[in-house]
Amino acid sequence: MKNPQKPLRETNKKVRPAGWQIVAVALFLFYMLLPIVSTYIFSVATRWDRTILPEGYTLEFYIRAFQTSYFIITLRNSLILSAATILVSLIVIVPTVYWVHTRLTGFKPLLDVLMILPFGIPTVVLALALVQVYNVPPLARSPILLIGAVVVYSMPFMYRPVSNAMQAIDALTLTEAGQSLGANVFQVLSKIIIPNILPGILSGSLLVFSTVFAEYTLTSLIVGAKFKTFPLLLVEYTRINGNIAAAFSVVSFTIAWLVSILILWVGTKGQNGATETIQAR
Repeated sequence: MKNPQKPLRETNKKVRPAGWQIVAVALFLFYMLLPIVSTYIFSVATRWDRTILPEGYTLEFYIRAFQTSYFIITLRNSLILSAATILVSLIVIVPTVYWVHTRLTGFKPLLDVLMILPFGIPTVVLALALVQVYNVPPLARSPILLIGAVVVYSMPFMYRPVSNAMQAIDALTLTEAGQSLGANVFQVLSKIIIPNILPGILSGSLLVFSTVFAEYTLTSLIVGAKFKTFPLLLVEYTRINGNIAAAFSVVSFTIAWLVSILILWVGTKGQNGATETIQAR
């Protein structure tokens, strides 16, 4: 007589990774982390050109970086630009994706193709075209035009996670269920759809923030020194002092990570609150 528990025990056994898999993962992590770790070390190195490791360490370059006159201004401008881009992208993309998934399903392939176009348009071409077309006050070379440019440039990073999340929840069925209970379109979108696609919104927001916060070309060509952002300051110091530029890079990495953690924490709190509300009802 066969033991019915044998297949279950065999399934519960832990599958150990092979040796080549461990080596492959280790090489990948080494390849990804080496530039970041090297930047961190270079930002505190006194001299690092004659030995494998730096000859000494100092925090002088961080002190000089923080004392730079434009440090706070450029950091504030980059955060404003990133936050404004995320807000405008959500306002434009979330209702559009929702409408296409529920009412205009035939336009979804066309929208998918349109969302690929920013990858094929060089940022130099996009910037010069926008500057030529919108060469009238108050848009001409203004931060508003820059926000519009980076929204177009980063739109695929917001669209794809939101679209995938919308497709996974079956938005049409949820919409019909909400309308059958007397909810209008705004109530369905704000109280049913958005809480269910929150993971996609968070993923898109993280991608957009990391892309816009480090964006250089569009900012340089559209506004230049009129709205100086953190990447402009970083590139400027690559020609002056490489150690200070490395310190700026470390600050940029750290801020991006902290903001990412903050966005994930806020999203987790929102999901937990929605779950508790549903359970209470």
